[in-house]
Amino acid sequence: MLPSPPFMRRIHNYIRGRILQIIDWFYPWFKQIMPLQTFRYAACGGFNTLTDITLFFVAYNYIFLKKPVHTPIILISAPIASFLFSFTVTFPVGFYLSRYVVFQQTEAKKTVQLRKYFMVVMGCLFLNYIFLKLFIEMFHWYPTPAKIATTVFVVAFSYLSQKHYTFRAVSSVD
Repeated sequence: MLPSPPFMRRIHNYIRGRILQIIDWFYPWFKQIMPLQTFRYAACGGFNTLTDITLFFVAYNYIFLKKPVHTPIILISAPIASFLFSFTVTFPVGFYLSRYVVFQQTEAKKTVQLRKYFMVVMGCLFLNYIFLKLFIEMFHWYPTPAKIATTVFVVAFSYLSQKHYTFRAVSSVD
């Protein structure tokens, strides 16, 4: 039997409240250098990025054992397989944090935001793929440092896209 919606709403409100409480506790130290929304994005994005890099490292070294993954259709390199593995966790976590912690002022429907978020994430996937291929295969970097460098570019793109496209405040034009 599935839990009732009010029960799930209470869990959601509790989790969201605790996350905001923790993040906002640190904000006074950064108040002079950035607005609250930017700080929340940095905190949530930093957490999600750390999760992404950790999962990438674990998958690359201990799940895929640095070896390509053979599928019936294509051969996937270990770094790309590791990236895809970490993506399955960080995509839903990132959407949740963005919608309910960072960009709360938006009034757009969740399904519209999810579609926009997915489009931006597809752009991030493309950038991840291109930069990982470039850094690992062209520049011969180790995969984990390549993933960290890639993340710098992707985070900048993601923040600007999420703020000005996915979670922008709804106007009369929408």
